[in-house]
Amino acid sequence: MSKLLIEGGHKLKGKVNISGFKNAAVAIIPASILAGDLCTIENLPNIEDVHVLKRILGELGAKVEFDEEKRVMSVNTGSIEECFASYELAKELRASYYLLGASLGRFKKAKVAYPGGCNIGSRPIDQHIKGFEALGAKVTIEHGIIHAEAEELKGAEIYLDVVSVGATINIMMAACRAKGKTVIENAAKEPHIVDVANFLNAMGADIRGAGTDVIKIKGVEEMKGCTYSVIPDQIEAGTFMLMAAGTGGDVIIDNIIPKHLDPITAKLREMGLEVEEYGESLRVVGRDQLKNVNIKTLVYPGFPTDLQQPMSAILTQAKGTSIVTETIYEGRFKHVDELKRMGAKVKVEGNVAVFEGVDRLSGAKVAATDLRAGAALVIAGLMAEGVTEIDNIHYIDRGYESIEKKLLNLGAKIKRAE
Repeated sequence: MSKLLIEGGHKLKGKVNISGFKNAAVAIIPASILAGDLCTIENLPNIEDVHVLKRILGELGAKVEFDEEKRVMSVNTGSIEECFASYELAKELRASYYLLGASLGRFKKAKVAYPGGCNIGSRPIDQHIKGFEALGAKVTIEHGIIHAEAEELKGAEIYLDVVSVGATINIMMAACRAKGKTVIENAAKEPHIVDVANFLNAMGADIRGAGTDVIKIKGVEEMKGCTYSVIPDQIEAGTFMLMAAGTGGDVIIDNIIPKHLDPITAKLREMGLEVEEYGESLRVVGRDQLKNVNIKTLVYPGFPTDLQQPMSAILTQAKGTSIVTETIYEGRFKHVDELKRMGAKVKVEGNVAVFEGVDRLSGAKVAATDLRAGAALVIAGLMAEGVTEIDNIHYIDRGYESIEKKLLNLGAKIKRAE
């Protein structure tokens, strides 16, 4: 198993180029099943989740090629005759459930093992099932396999009981090929919802309202292949903003959509940092002393849950008391015990963590418990005195492309070791 060794205490300086958005990519790749044709997907991040999806589609019968250097995938799903994703295929990432919506839309049936991914708390799929059933599908779960089948999909009005990104995307994909009009109310509004909708429209779907809480879909009889470029990764961008802030550095984060980062920008300015916005980039200028702030995770456009853990790493050294309230996933404080190994002062009660700023973290042996926890430990390692050794970095590789290479270019002292 690989691990990362980080020598802390070095201010990051320079420019970093942000990769394509993981959360969009892991939905767009399965969505290509709806076309049954050749799709060329550009600006994909070269991360483990993309490689896992490449293997899954290949084993389903698709012809898939991924040019890692150009970050372009060519995927022709015309030779897929049915979708059955076994546990061995589905266990590696949560986004395997997008195979359900895409396959149900095209084949009117799908079998997918209950999805895996990071253990960050309960992530039920009841809203997905509710949507599929409203469209006319029968859904059952037997021996860990989700079976969805319909003689015909018909448009429906669907109100989501809770705002769910996964359910919004899955229902949207199935509804593309349903007869008539579907309306999803209380829909998620995240940027990758819009990106997936734009990809589906490029394949011939008729979707309007993505990015608002009401999405309207007119079903179409057929869809076709297309060429599409994935938007930049707002979570990777936010992570590098926090790395710059934590080290007191001066970093330009390039190839981004600044509007998507407004919640992070606002908090960093509240902490006393300077954030300058340009057309497709942001510059973060750090300070030696950070002010304390309170964070509450919310659905978009609130503070993203995916950046709560990286944000909490820099709160360990913010002056005074900072309070973090996690409203999305109850398992998102598992990294706190690892931060304590490094000298952080944190108390967790339920969904609230209270941070008392310390003068300095110290390097230690720690282990990532999930993707964003791994990013938090990298930030802590960059800030700490001495060397930090991070195990379980396969979690980090799932969502961050060449993280050590990008950090080396910014002046960090980091290396990957076996």
